[in-house]
Amino acid sequence: MLLLVAAFLTTAQAFYSSGDAVEVLTPANFDAKVLNDDSVWVVEFYAPWCGHCQQLTPEWKKAAKALKGIVKVGAADVDAHKELGGRFGIQGFPTIKIFAGDKKKPIDYQSQRSANAIVAEALKHAQTVAQDRLAGRGGSGGSGSGGSKKGNPADVIELTSSIFDKEVLDSKDMWLVEFYAPWCGHCKKLAPEWASAASTLKGKAKLGAVDATQFPDLAQRYGVRGYPTIKYFPAGAKLDAEEYDGGRSAGDIVQFVENKLEQFAEPPEIRELLNDDVFTEECREKSICIVSILPDILDTGAKGRNEYLETIKAMGDKYKKRKFGWVWSFAGEQDKLEESLELGGAGYPALAAVNVKKNAVLHHRGGFSKDSINEFLQYVIAGRIAPSVLRKEVPKLRKATPWDGQDGQLPVEEDYSDLDDIELEPLKTEL
Repeated sequence: MLLLVAAFLTTAQAFYSSGDAVEVLTPANFDAKVLNDDSVWVVEFYAPWCGHCQQLTPEWKKAAKALKGIVKVGAADVDAHKELGGRFGIQGFPTIKIFAGDKKKPIDYQSQRSANAIVAEALKHAQTVAQDRLAGRGGSGGSGSGGSKKGNPADVIELTSSIFDKEVLDSKDMWLVEFYAPWCGHCKKLAPEWASAASTLKGKAKLGAVDATQFPDLAQRYGVRGYPTIKYFPAGAKLDAEEYDGGRSAGDIVQFVENKLEQFAEPPEIRELLNDDVFTEECREKSICIVSILPDILDTGAKGRNEYLETIKAMGDKYKKRKFGWVWSFAGEQDKLEESLELGGAGYPALAAVNVKKNAVLHHRGGFSKDSINEFLQYVIAGRIAPSVLRKEVPKLRKATPWDGQDGQLPVEEDYSDLDDIELEPLKTEL
């Protein structure tokens, strides 16, 4: 067993080495190397156990060698550094993203996984950046203050002892507060990043600053022992402050706040497939949607259907950071969709993860329980399930009547019990 684990670790570590032209990226160096650098970067997000990643490795090395000195090529092991996967919305392996121009909005690589195709796509983006710079449209990802968008210092709220409680503790807003000293070199270095983050987060969260040399009572109150110290105050009731120990680039600060906002965000709406607009908004316009087809109401009653819906809602809440679409219908209501997704053939309820843009579907084969669906979604996110290609194009959905929340009613049959009032013509017989 130990030999097996050692072999696995050796395989994982041997993907890329110092002798390759591929830069090994981690959370500790990603911002400095990629986001705060002027160069165009092509980055592979991979997992060591992923077969497709293993197949890509020699092509990735060839592309990196060809692009050396022109475009930088990197690789990040998302299995070891899950925070990078979450930060860039990685939902399968390998995922390739191109960081060019606006580094905060990387571009998904959609071409073939050959060295020639990777080089061609990288050069195309490098040329675009160069042309943008010639035209005065920028295109630099890392000049100036570490590559961050220039912020407005006025967006940082200067806090004093007299207004701190009212502005911060009594507000419903989320706050990040920097405690600084005017003579502190690290504080001066942080200032443009803090302003940039404050401008970016305007309307979402507030960033403040306390001159601890002028207001030592506040510094003592929150146990400040060095500069700069950053404290996080959550939205709503503020019983205590948390120490912020993340990175000090604007991107890191913004990402921290957005993660917190997602953490306390409302769960997604689980929408009934009443028309094609619902399917477009939740499935065609999102990377992945979870489609559930429930049994007919006559088979479950309202109680049984609500139990199924509660299971789906619990999963929606658990995976709300993923921005999945969540939709449901019942057996036969959207039969053309069921046929296209190959759902319901093994009975109901049935569930699948669908990527309409990539014409792919992954079917859930287990029971319709929270544990089983959770395990399925974990495999989907990790790329451990091979998707099936949709054999039929997803049709336009027909309009449906929303469920009224009640038990189903059997159709009323005509009453033929009283036949006394029916006059029958006498039978004619022929001799």
